[in-house]
Amino acid sequence: MIGVFDSGLGGLTVLRALVERFPSASFTYLGDHANVPYGNRSSVEIVELTRAATVALFERGARLVVLGCNTATAVAARQLQQAWLPGTEWKARGHNVLGIVAPTVEAATQTPWSVTTPQYPQKNLTDIIAVFGTLRTVNAGVYPEEIRKRTPKVTVVQQICSELAGAIENEVSDAELDRLVSEGIAGVLAQTNGTAPHRAILGCTHFPIVEHLFRRHLPPATRLLSQPEIVADSLEDYLQRHPHYVSGNDGTLELLTTADDAAVISKRARVFWQDAPAFQRVIQTSDSSS
Repeated sequence: MIGVFDSGLGGLTVLRALVERFPSASFTYLGDHANVPYGNRSSVEIVELTRAATVALFERGARLVVLGCNTATAVAARQLQQAWLPGTEWKARGHNVLGIVAPTVEAATQTPWSVTTPQYPQKNLTDIIAVFGTLRTVNAGVYPEEIRKRTPKVTVVQQICSELAGAIENEVSDAELDRLVSEGIAGVLAQTNGTAPHRAILGCTHFPIVEHLFRRHLPPATRLLSQPEIVADSLEDYLQRHPHYVSGNDGTLELLTTADDAAVISKRARVFWQDAPAFQRVIQTSDSSS
C-alpha cells in the first residue's frame, strides 16, 4: 500500500492522479486537518508533524509514503529522508518517503534529481522559470536552490499567492479566483520586466483546480507544470524500478483525517475530488521516533 500525506486537502489532486494512473494499487490518504495550516508553524513543528504522519501511515501498512504537500516536502522531506528514516526500523524493512519537489524540479530542468551538477545542454539554458506558491513554500527557497543546481543560468522568479489556496477551498466565485490568479501572474511579470516565463510551476497542490485560469492569463508558449501529472509520471518510473511497493495490492482506497468531524472534511473534499470516498477520523500517533 502507498500512503499519501498532506496537511490538508490539496494533496487530493495528487492522490486522484495516482489512483487514475495506478488503478490496481492500494492507497491511504492522511490529511492532518487538526493541525492545518502548516504555513503558520515553525520548521521544527512541520518536521515533527510530517514525521508523525509518516509513521502513522507506515503503521497502517504503507511501505511507501508520498508527501503530497509542498510545504511538508520543502521543509521536512530532506530531514526525514536523510536524518530520520535511515536509522529506523522502517528503513530496515524497506520503507521509503518521497516528496513532490523532486519530480517537479526534474520536469522544470529536464534533469534527473540524481544529477546535482550542471550537464550539457541543460547547463546552458537561460529560460525564465516562475514558481507560484504559498508563503511558506516560497520562503523555503527549495525550488530556486534545486533548479539552479542543475540549470544555473536560468532565472527563477517566485510569486507568493497567499490567498489563492484558501479561496479555492472556500469555493469563492470564479471572478475572484480569476482576479487572484491574474494578480499572481502580474507579480511575476513585474519581476521579469514584462517577459513571460518559459515554464511556470504551480507549486501548491490546490492550484491545479485553477490551472485553466493560469492558462488563460499566460501565453500559449508558457509551459504549465502542474504537480498531479508530474508526480504520477515520476511515481510510474519509480515503481517500474521498485515494483515491490505495489506487489499484492488490491486497489483499495482509504481517506483519513485527524479532524474531529470527518463529515465536514468529506464535504470540503468535493472541491478537489467530487467522487472521493468519505473520510474517516484517525488519531494520529504522537510517537514519531520509531
